[in-house]
Amino acid sequence: MNNSSQSHLGEMSSFDISNGKKLCSLCGLCMVKEWSAKKGVEGCVFTVGWLGEQETNVFGRERSQEDCDEMLFGISKERFVARMKNPLPSGQFTGVITNIAKKAFETGLVEAVVTLHRSKDDYLFPQPVLARSTEEILASGGSKPVLASTLASLEKVYQEGIKKILVIGSSCHVHNFREFKRRFSYLKDVDVYVVGIPCTDNSDPKKFRWVLSRISRSPETVRFIEFMQDFTVHLKHEDGQLERVPFFSLPQELSRMDIFPPSCQSCFDYMNSLADITVGYLAAPLDVEKMFQWIVVRTDKGEKLRNLIADDLETFEETSEGDRTMGVQQYVHHLLERMSQDGKAQQTSGESMSLDEGFQLAEYLYSTGPRGLEFARYGIETHLIRNYYYVKSNYPELLPTLVPKHTYRILEQYDLTP
Repeated sequence: MNNSSQSHLGEMSSFDISNGKKLCSLCGLCMVKEWSAKKGVEGCVFTVGWLGEQETNVFGRERSQEDCDEMLFGISKERFVARMKNPLPSGQFTGVITNIAKKAFETGLVEAVVTLHRSKDDYLFPQPVLARSTEEILASGGSKPVLASTLASLEKVYQEGIKKILVIGSSCHVHNFREFKRRFSYLKDVDVYVVGIPCTDNSDPKKFRWVLSRISRSPETVRFIEFMQDFTVHLKHEDGQLERVPFFSLPQELSRMDIFPPSCQSCFDYMNSLADITVGYLAAPLDVEKMFQWIVVRTDKGEKLRNLIADDLETFEETSEGDRTMGVQQYVHHLLERMSQDGKAQQTSGESMSLDEGFQLAEYLYSTGPRGLEFARYGIETHLIRNYYYVKSNYPELLPTLVPKHTYRILEQYDLTP
């Protein structure tokens, strides 16, 4: 980071965010020197809240509180499971997102792509980039599981007068970008397509390597890390080998609530609901060879992006098995056990399960528990509940601002008192 960027970050950090408590996902919008950091913060999701009016601005209405799937997955036109017929080698799964970006650029739909490359210092760390060629777009493939300043690349969009862009980002990136574009004139005339990544629990850059060292037998060779549907962490190494670690065998200190950034634990849009199209794996069937993904088309622009790659995809109908209810209830029970009387997270101690015991439990839960759409419902509900209690404990004055309406419906379903 150059000195001028550091100076601008100083301006940002001196601004009073969230009544003096800094909730910041390092989205990069405040790092742009062409506008003041104060303007970047004015429409920040941690200032104005999740969904609600922002959802209305995109779709003309808020999500239904009576439709369970829309309440959890967001407004959509189409949902399906898919994989690339010919996977891109740089992709995290089969390269659906990278291929969307590539086709959007090559067909002239957009002039540039706001995305991430890998840091030269650390393979798993992100580097914001405005991709202006097929080669640069292909180089953006794959996940970088650390907080990313993706929107810093908007500076080049503004400076170079680019009028058609694709933005690939997490929920906070998408919320902040859409609200900034709506409020200010800098990017008003830019035609934007948005690909959203379902996102939860990214790592603080300062803690990531320590966390990885507590998970993997060879952290320095890890090239892929995901918490997957079979209740294990999947880590792929540079030699192609897959390492799996059961959730239940992770070191106890990794269950502390201070492991993940406050911004991630104050997020209420796991499904990236303001994107034109959302691409993830949450409701897809698990197959480590085929690497299916779950695609949610939300807008007319999302349909246009989906159609760009239609011939490149194998598509499948969604499936749903099992019942999430008991799993959510058990999760909430353990969550509340970890909370002290005043609502603060207790530091967890004690022994984890052995790997053998952990694999046995993970296999049992995967074979008997929720899968497909029901697993997605489980994942979304547990994170909404966890994050509600996190905000209630740490930022109680922000509950009316941050928490969207459907979260309270979820609390009611599980007889949890707000």
